[in-house]
Amino acid sequence: MEYWNAFLCGGILCAIGQIFIDKTKLTPARILVGYVVAGVVLQAVGVYEHIVAWGGAGATVPLTGFGSNLAKGVAKAIEEQGWIGIFTGPFTASAAGVAAAVLFGVIAALLFKPGEKR
Repeated sequence: MEYWNAFLCGGILCAIGQIFIDKTKLTPARILVGYVVAGVVLQAVGVYEHIVAWGGAGATVPLTGFGSNLAKGVAKAIEEQGWIGIFTGPFTASAAGVAAAVLFGVIAALLFKPGEKR
């Protein structure tokens, strides 16, 4: 059942994004930023934990999960360091994911020859 819930949750998030692409003039980049902001807001009001409890990886892997992770990092850093945590929390919470993305980007750049899109 966990796999089904993850599939359904991720599918709903993707379907919402597709609807935004098809029915609005928003660019994909703005939609992605909207997903991150939605994750932050939903985490801040306490809703995203319920979504994660139901959807599992279908909720934590998409960009809404990244936004939720940033919000959790800020909350934890504020609790430990005070207001300076607003600035340090997101970097601490997302450091591993960002570092992995940079590392794999460098590896891909070294392994593959860039070319023009046709």
